[in-house]
Amino acid sequence: MSDRRDALQEVADQLVEYDGIRDAFLAKSFTDRLLIVDVERDRELPDPALALLDEHDLRGIEEVYGEDSERRSVVGDVGDATRHHFVDVQTRGDHQSYVVDT
Repeated sequence: MSDRRDALQEVADQLVEYDGIRDAFLAKSFTDRLLIVDVERDRELPDPALALLDEHDLRGIEEVYGEDSERRSVVGDVGDATRHHFVDVQTRGDHQSYVVDT
């Protein structure tokens, strides 16, 4: 594992300690690393959790890719939780996508 991935995994581990956060884990889009956070439905991400994400250069997916500043990081509902995606802007664009030619 890279040092950056280890650091972000530690952030994910810290996030699940906050009240209302169900799960936090790393994922990858085509070229970016994401940190996914599931929050109990009808709850907001706690301010200290948002500060932790910001401190580690993780920005809401809508801030990075979109234009919907109201939704900043919300992607949708999963079961009884709301899923938030955050982009690792420190390594943005550094990850390879694998395309298979057939």
